Order: sequence, then structure tokens, then C-alpha cells
Amino acid sequence: MTRFTALLLPLLICTATAQAAELIASVDRSRLNSGETVELTLESNDVTQFGKPDLTPLEPLFEVRGTRQVNQLNTLNDENRATTRWIITLLPRQNGSVVIPSLQLGEVQSQPITVQVVESDTREDKQSGEPVFIEASLDQSSVYVQAQVILTLRIYHSVSLYDDSSLTPPQIADSRIEQLGDMRTYEKDINGVRHGVIEMRYAIYPQHSGLLTIAPQTFSATLVDTQPAQDATAQGPKPGKLLRVSSSEIALTVKPKPLTYPADAPWLPARSLSLSESWNPEPEHTQVGDSLTRSLTLKVEGLASSQLPTLPATEVNGLRRYPDQPVLTNQSSERGLIGSREEREALVPSRSGAIELPTVDVVWWNTFEDHLEHSSLPARTLQVANNPSLQVDTPAGSLQPGIVDNDTLWWWKLSTLILACTTLLGFGLWWRARWQPAIHRAAQTGPSPRTLMDDIKRASQANDPQATRQALDAWARQQPETLADMAARFVPLSDALDGLNGALYSETGQHWQGEDLWRAIRTIPAAERVQDPVGDSGLPPLYPK
Repeated sequence: MTRFTALLLPLLICTATAQAAELIASVDRSRLNSGETVELTLESNDVTQFGKPDLTPLEPLFEVRGTRQVNQLNTLNDENRATTRWIITLLPRQNGSVVIPSLQLGEVQSQPITVQVVESDTREDKQSGEPVFIEASLDQSSVYVQAQVILTLRIYHSVSLYDDSSLTPPQIADSRIEQLGDMRTYEKDINGVRHGVIEMRYAIYPQHSGLLTIAPQTFSATLVDTQPAQDATAQGPKPGKLLRVSSSEIALTVKPKPLTYPADAPWLPARSLSLSESWNPEPEHTQVGDSLTRSLTLKVEGLASSQLPTLPATEVNGLRRYPDQPVLTNQSSERGLIGSREEREALVPSRSGAIELPTVDVVWWNTFEDHLEHSSLPARTLQVANNPSLQVDTPAGSLQPGIVDNDTLWWWKLSTLILACTTLLGFGLWWRARWQPAIHRAAQTGPSPRTLMDDIKRASQANDPQATRQALDAWARQQPETLADMAARFVPLSDALDGLNGALYSETGQHWQGEDLWRAIRTIPAAERVQDPVGDSGLPPLYPK
């Protein structure tokens, strides 16, 4: 038994290693013009594998321009993961659908990949004599309003450039612009001359119909001076030459929304559209009170996620709905942006039985086939069962619904009658009391208004701010309105009070002159309407003066 285990253990280790090891192939783009290169990346995670892949199967269909190897060590969850990449630059030898064959590294093989090689544009040949030139192109000459058109900018250079090159980003009026992926670099043979290519792609969404003009795009760079120096004693490289090139102007026809499109539906021009749903958990065995999460996903090729409309909510009788925030994502592809919108909602059944969910329908315009389309999810029925944990047991001695004892009903009628009589009696007493004065007006006591005015006059003429303030407060308490009300309608009194307050709360109080205050008190105009301090309701004021 021990010998059998010793023989089996290495076999299991080799099998596990073979299953874990793999060779993954990928390309930087799947569509290219004739004469352009494509980068094939082979990635292996087998640290025990040495050597490099066998590139012999590539020779009949591709010219191998270069190969470089990149080793990486990544740490994830305290585990080290080593990977090795081979980046191979390939030049297709023919046009059409070209298959990159399966390549072998030790015991593992990569999967084959198909790339499309299309005929090169003749406009490049006309400018191939220039060391640097730029080309701008659109994937279509006309587009619907708010639909996607792809602008591709390619900079060709047959000479070396410094890293200070720059390309002005497109500025197009009444249009939304989204960059598609990162900048690409590859090579292309034009009339036997090898050119480096810098490619940028943008998705453009015109917001108004009519003729749209895309202005020339400008690229600037510094050429590397490869000429030998005339002075042998000169140290360092010679400064390069700054070069600036521009593309040609492009006209784009923007078509309006078709007349056959429904007026009440949001405008959705797209190349393709898919609508899907998912449930967690599956609603086959659902009880009252269970929580179901329904996810609706709208995926559109040719629009950004921010352009996608809100999906219809599940407003159904018998379901309580708790929506979540939508999840918006964008993905770049060879044919532009792919936007998706996922809307999640928690649905809780509040009753048992069959609950009908309506059809979810999305109207959109197919820009590839140029016609109206509908994408929908069919209606479905949720069968909801009773939840035993939510049912309340009824005691055996309690009354059943609909069966009421006559004596119990008579006592309810009597108590209701007594409550109604006492309510009417209380309302009548309140109605009578509101017409009676709550408190008789008290006779006024204290100094007379004339005496208080003399106190104000004496203190103000003596220029004593403290005594003036005390006399003024005593006088104001017998007036029908407050000092603030009198100052609000009589500006001289307001100014005099400001001067008095400033003297009371500052170091200059000894220089205060009270003549202005006394003059303002004597000349206060009478109020238009003086209310009785007791008030119309017969109740004294809440805050007596």
C-alpha cells in the first residue's frame, strides 16, 4: 500500500500542474488594414516551464517582426503569482479573415484567433513621401441624431520622434465626444517604407441634425536628428526639428429622428440592443414576506450608459418595491461603445396567490438595418404561498369574524351614546365661556404718566444715561406699544435710542447729550390704531409690558 501511494503521489502532482498551467493568447485589435502589424500576446502561469513558444506555425500567414518577453510577479491574498508574457509583432501576408494558429509551449497550447485584414486606403500612398502625416476618417458618412459615429485619427511617421508629441483633442460643436480605449501604436508598410502608426479613436454623438463639419486635427512632434554632426568635437545630440501636421476637414450628415418613431418613447438609436432579467433567489417557491431581488439589464451597442433610459418599475398590487441605485458601465469595442444599465429592485410579496408581472418593453431604432424594433421581456406570474410563520393563531374561546353577541353590541351602543353626549356638553360650555372675560381689568397703579415724563426730562437734561434709561423703561411700560414699535415707526426716536445704548455700553457715556432723546419723546406721533392691552378676546397679553 505504501509503494502504491508513493507511485500515485507524483502522478497526481503532475496532473494538477498540467491542469493549472495554460497558455492564453490575445491580440491588441481584431480588425486592421493591409500592411499594418498586430501584436499577439501569449501568457503562461507555469513557473516550471522554460524556453519560448514555437512560432513556426505562424510563418505561412505572418511575418514575425519582433518578439519580447515580460516576466511579472503579482501578490494576491498573500500568494505570489508569477506570469510570463511573450509579445509578438506580426505582419499579415494576405487580406481577409486570417487565423492566428494555435501555438505550443511545452505540453500546453493556445487557442486560435481570427483577425480581419481589409484593403488599405489609397490616400495613405499619396502622403507616404512625407516623414510625418495624419489621417482622419469616419466609419460612416451619415448618422442619425444622437447616434454614434467613430472618428479614427492615425499619425504615420517614417522617422523617429521624441516623446514630446501631442495631438489636439477633437472639439466639435453640439456634439458629445467619448474616447474609445487607450492610444494604440503599431507599424505599417507603405510603398515599401516602414511607418510607425499612432492611432486614437473617438465616439461622436451629434446632438442636432443637419450638416456637421469636423475641423482638422493637429499633431505636433519633434523629429529626432539622425544626421551625423559636422563638428566632431560637438558634444551631445543636436536639437531636433519641430513639425506640425493637420488632417483634412470632414463633413458629416446628421439625420433627424424618423417620423415613424413613437413620439412618447425615448429616442434610442443603436446598432444592437439586448434586455435581460435575473432573480435572486429564483421565484419558484415564494412565500408571503420573502424578499426577491429582480435585476433588469439593458445592454446597447452604440450608446453610452448615460444615454440609456430608466427601465419600467415593477408597480404591481401585492408587491412592495424597494429600488436600488442603477449600475452604469461602459465598454469599448472595435465598433465603439457598449453601454449597459442595470436596475435592481427588492420585491416583497404582501399577499398569497398569483401575482402578474407585466411585460417590459423597450422601443429602439436599429441603425444597422435602419428600422424600428421592440425588445421585451414576457409577462410572468409569481405563485406566492402563505407563510406559516406570519399567521396568527386564533384562541378557541374567541369570537369568529362576523359573529357578534347581542349583549356586547348593546354595551357598545350605550358607551358610544354617553361619549357623544359628554362631547356635546363640553363643546357648549366652551362656546359659552369664550364670550366671558377670563380676568377683570386691574386698576392701574404706580406713578402717573405725567410724573414719568418729568423723570425722563430731568434725567435727559442732566445728561445722565443710566437714570434716563430707567425713567424711559418705566414710562414705556405704561404705553400701549413697546419702545421697539415706537422706534420702528419714528426714525428720530430710533436714532436717539441708538445714541443712548452706545453711551450705556461704551466708555464715552460721560459725554452723552440727552436733548435729542427728550425732543424725540415729546414729538412721537400717535399710533394709527392702539390696541386694548387686554385684547379683543378678553384675555390679558401673554407677555405684559
